Amino acid sequence: MAAKKRPLVILTHALPPDWIKELEEKTRLVIGPEGGEGLTQELESNLHQAEGLLTLLMDPVKEDLLENAPQLKVVSNMAVGVDNIDISTCTERGIPVGHTPGILTAGTADLTLALLLSVARRIPEARADAQAGEWNSWNPTGWLGTDLKGATAGIVGMGKIGSAVARRLKPFGVDLIFTNRSPKPDLEEALEAEQVPYSEIVPRSDFLCLHVPLTEETHHMIDRDTLRKMKESAILINVARGPVVDTDALVTALRENWIRAAGLDVTDPEPLPPEHPLYELENCLITPHIGSATHHTRRNMASIASQNLFAGLENRKLAHCVNPEVYD
Repeated sequence: MAAKKRPLVILTHALPPDWIKELEEKTRLVIGPEGGEGLTQELESNLHQAEGLLTLLMDPVKEDLLENAPQLKVVSNMAVGVDNIDISTCTERGIPVGHTPGILTAGTADLTLALLLSVARRIPEARADAQAGEWNSWNPTGWLGTDLKGATAGIVGMGKIGSAVARRLKPFGVDLIFTNRSPKPDLEEALEAEQVPYSEIVPRSDFLCLHVPLTEETHHMIDRDTLRKMKESAILINVARGPVVDTDALVTALRENWIRAAGLDVTDPEPLPPEHPLYELENCLITPHIGSATHHTRRNMASIASQNLFAGLENRKLAHCVNPEVYD
């Protein structure tokens, strides 16, 4: 791209300089501050001439924003999910929307196991008690956790991440069951896993791991009735999207011991306010949406998002496009 014709691109949040070097070389880049949510006033003032928009998952890209960006040619989301973006309006306007699938599978699957093991073995509670001086001697009944061997692990959503979690869990000696919109006979055979209906996976699972996208169908799929059907000894793990779980119902379930515990990397709302009652519960471990938070993963996400952006600016097809119908 010639320097005088460089398109104006809005990057909603600051990223490390070496991650965006190519962006700065090829575009006129207007960068928002690190952290925060949505577009600042300065970024909004540049919308009318912006040809590209590179967003993070907490940035709402809705109809009102799109109306103020008449020259916009591409929206590139540095995330797998795109529930922050009005896909239908983008499609109507002929704007391709990019995302970053695949690259964060391993990192998110690793974190799923980290949460599951930490909650199952009550590691945060044990650490806090040791630091508070409550570790006086070896206690045969202290900080008793849950074994993985022989337990039933249920995976809701056997896509790339769910499958990666299943492969990581299998060596622990768990019995694997899963539910998915389409049959997965190859995984059933390879992992000796059993595909079951959603209504069956809930009451059977000792560990229930959520790996589904946020849609109208999955919104609050873990609600009060579902939590009531789970085992009292069950542990819920959510690394999908916060609104997949009814937060108020989960607070009640954990307080009243409908289930044993929960590990959450995503919440509703997100970020979760410091005063939220979930933080007060010893049987709930919360991390701040760090499923993809490794150096390798995040840098590669930025690279894929940038390449999607360049393709859209140059009227080429995006390598990872969630609304390919714009090309019809």
